[in-house]
Amino acid sequence: MAGLMFALLVPDPAGSHRSVIRDRLADTVAVIVALAYGSLTVPLGDATREGAPLPWPADVALGVLCCAALLLRRHRPVGLTIVLLLVSTVSVMATGAVIVALFTVAIHRRGPVALVLGAAYVAVVPVYFVLHDSPQFPVWVDLLVRAVTTAGALGWGMFVRAYRRLTGTLREHTARLEAEQHLREDQARLTERARIAREMHDVLAHRMSLVSLHAGALEVRTDARPEEVAIAAGAIRASAHEALEELRGVIGVLREGAAGRPEPPQPGLADLPGLVDSARAMGMTVHYTCAVPEGGPSVVLGRTAYRIVQEGLTNARKHAPGSAVRVQLDGEPGAELRIRIANPGPAPAARPDVPGAGMGLVGIGERVALAGGHVRYGPLGDDFLLDARLPWRA
Repeated sequence: MAGLMFALLVPDPAGSHRSVIRDRLADTVAVIVALAYGSLTVPLGDATREGAPLPWPADVALGVLCCAALLLRRHRPVGLTIVLLLVSTVSVMATGAVIVALFTVAIHRRGPVALVLGAAYVAVVPVYFVLHDSPQFPVWVDLLVRAVTTAGALGWGMFVRAYRRLTGTLREHTARLEAEQHLREDQARLTERARIAREMHDVLAHRMSLVSLHAGALEVRTDARPEEVAIAAGAIRASAHEALEELRGVIGVLREGAAGRPEPPQPGLADLPGLVDSARAMGMTVHYTCAVPEGGPSVVLGRTAYRIVQEGLTNARKHAPGSAVRVQLDGEPGAELRIRIANPGPAPAARPDVPGAGMGLVGIGERVALAGGHVRYGPLGDDFLLDARLPWRA
């Protein structure tokens, strides 16, 4: 019942199927209410008394036509109300239709218009008494009854008008909030895809540099022993396989509809010794020092540190192959986490054996900026230094 009342008070947006059904239901209720009110006034009023301007059957018939005319109340509420006011001077049955028409005007038109029509309905009482020879009640009774019913119809109509405006405002606000929420979700999705793209660059650059390194060794070492060739070929196969698996995982996350798919565990600070051991197994000389307290930083900060070291080792392998690399980590909670990666700089005419997009250091800068830190890199004496500092909240 409450849902039906709400549907009658606050219609759905115009043009919808529910709106059409609601309008038909509201029209039916309006006609029934007008007929019921008019039917009560016929025996209580002067329609059946001698001296009435119309015989009571004609009064009832004219009032029923007025009630049926209420089906046009939404399109011409003011004009319909004026016509019904004139008819009500001779028809008692039409008073129900006038009350419903005034209620409709109060909903669809401004307050002054509704008040003027309501005052006109009360003002026609003298005309009604002039047309009746011997009214049953004195004029003040008719004025009081019409004033009360008019005030009720106009007050209820204005309340419905204000309620609809408030509900419409809330609907617009809700729709705007939903649109903003969708926009935030889209932005979050784009941010996540950008993060995945950075992960893909770091991971694949590291793996493919290993493949290129061993393939280049096989190309140069034409006199390599069979067991050395087998080791290099095994390393190429393992790196290619791991790169393919990681690429599949990243693409799986990027695919449409994979938002609910769990993301595989990401490496962190505790995985750095394994990364260094892997680089040493591939022939690099890495001096690794970690002076970070036990427990370490947060997961996000640890992941950022891992990717920075991974990219630093990849750049050292590409631009200074065969050189020793120094990796140092230190810091403490409440201060910062510092990462220093140094390796001998390449000769002026040297070119990297591994082609790259030149985005590795740019990616490190983006990661450090997202973490709220700062990074500097470039030649320092005979070395190339990468120095990143990340805030470490206590």
